[in-house]
Parts: sequence; C-alpha cells; structure tokens
Amino acid sequence: MTLPPVITLEEHYASPSLLALQPLDELSYVLPKLINLDEERIIDMDAGAVTLQVLSHVATAVPSPDLARSTNDELYAAIQKHPKRFAAFAILPMADPSDAAAELSRATKDLHFVGALIDNHLDGRFYDDVFFWPVFERAQELDVPIYIHPTFPAENTKQQYQGNYPESTAYMLGIAGWGWHADTGLHILRLFASGLFDKFPRLKIIIGHMGELLPFQLDRIVPISERWGNQRGLRQVWRENIWVTTSGMFSLTPLACLLKMSPVKHVLFSIDYPFSKNETGKQFLEEIRKSGLVSEDDFEGIAYKNAEQLLKVKAAQ
Repeated sequence: MTLPPVITLEEHYASPSLLALQPLDELSYVLPKLINLDEERIIDMDAGAVTLQVLSHVATAVPSPDLARSTNDELYAAIQKHPKRFAAFAILPMADPSDAAAELSRATKDLHFVGALIDNHLDGRFYDDVFFWPVFERAQELDVPIYIHPTFPAENTKQQYQGNYPESTAYMLGIAGWGWHADTGLHILRLFASGLFDKFPRLKIIIGHMGELLPFQLDRIVPISERWGNQRGLRQVWRENIWVTTSGMFSLTPLACLLKMSPVKHVLFSIDYPFSKNETGKQFLEEIRKSGLVSEDDFEGIAYKNAEQLLKVKAAQ
C-alpha cells in the first residue's frame, strides 16, 4: 500500500557561516549532506518518501542576534528553490532573550517559518530560568511551537559520564547513548516545576526521540509532582502542551509506550536526517502501519496530518 504524504520535523542542515564559528569536526562524516539544501537532499527525501522536511540548524555555537538573522535569511532563500518540499524552524540567539523573541516574530511573520528549534541548554543554563521566558511568551503569542533539541553536555557536567572505560565511550554516553535524552527529559520537568506552563498555558513544546525517556517514567513522576504546587498538573501539561516526534528511533516498543501516554494527535513522525536515513524512516512507517498499533486515520495523523495542524503547513498530495 502506498504511503500517505510524510512530514518530518527534526531534519538538520548546517550553515557555512555558523560552521566558521564552530567547525564541528565530529560531524565531518555527514557534513556534505548537512550543507546541501538542493538536489542531493531532495533525492534522499524521495528515497524515503518524505514529502516535506522541516529544516533546523544542527547544534552549534549560539549565534549573535545579527548572525541568527542572517542565518535565517540564508535558509529562507534556500527554501524558495523548493518551497513545496521544505519548511523551517528558526535559529534564535538565546543568550539575548529579547532579541530571540524579536527574531522569532520576524522569522514566523516575514519568512513564514513554523516556529523555532533551540538547544537543550545554554552553556549549562536551562530555560526554567525566567531570564529566558520572553521567548516562550512570544511563542505563545504567535501560536508557534518551540522544539527543544538535545545538545552536547556542558563542560561542568561531562565528568558524570566518565568512568572505567575509554573516553570515546564517555563521549557517547554523554550524547546519543544516554545524556542527550535524559537531560532533555529533565529539562521538560524543570520547565514544569518552574511554573512555565502555568504562566503560559497555551505554550506548545516539541521534543523528539519518542519523548526523551519521559513516557516510560511519567506514571511514577506524576504523583510526586503533585507536591510541587503547580496550578496545572504534569499529566495535563503533558497531554496539552507537549508534542513528541519519533526522531532517530525506529522501534515499535517505545512507540507503543508513547501512544499509551500521549494523545495520538500529539505524536509526529520524524527521522533525524542526515544522522538517520530517510529509507530507514520509510521502513519504520510501513512497520507501524502493519503493526496494528494505530488505526489508518491515526497512522495518517502521525505521518503528516498532526504536523499540518500543529505547524499550519500542507504536505503536497
């Protein structure tokens, strides 16, 4: 059976201007694909049946306000070559929240970006700090989502991943092997505990990787969180304010857990290109359809309709 249209939300690229600040040598193996926003990327999308890719910049140095603006302008120009195949999340200068809020407004209103993707912390500083809240206030005002994406551990936290094993193992434990997901899941709990979702009850947050470990732990955390004094409960916030993508994970087991804990309309397919292959994503979509975990209507929601509703985009039929 032919797949429906497919929208993917955690799909990365790299700007040469930002790479000049932080070369990211560890990503050299995928750098050509990260930089390409033209025919090679389209060919890869077609191979995985991806209709629309929502582009976001790979984790890098936090840009200045001017550099954030020029990077978003550069991405907008690239999208104009393939406007039916690409949309975008803005990069924001999170060290300057007022400028970040202004850039979010400009990028969504003038460049028609669909929200923003921000790294999980700023040099170890998390966004439960009210210093950052102007960005979330503006996102609620604009009715656009903020995607909180894992990033590399802060310098003062790297030691916790080191042990009686090679440094290369410690590095991987700090990123995709555990730390990325645990830190991002913790960040969502920090945002909840700080009262962010009481202050901004219509805020829309996206996280990836089947929920960054939280769906499995949620039933344990919810009763504990009832002692924290929030106006809205954690389960309510999870169901109303948090959207989750499948990015980088291609297994039915975590998906089954996610579907138990989240409204299916808040579950979004993603791949994590180019770190995962579009063909792998296509195979996983076919596996989901055959599994019986969701109805055909809900399958189409995961594939593209939920993203259309959240991001206010349309996938070409």
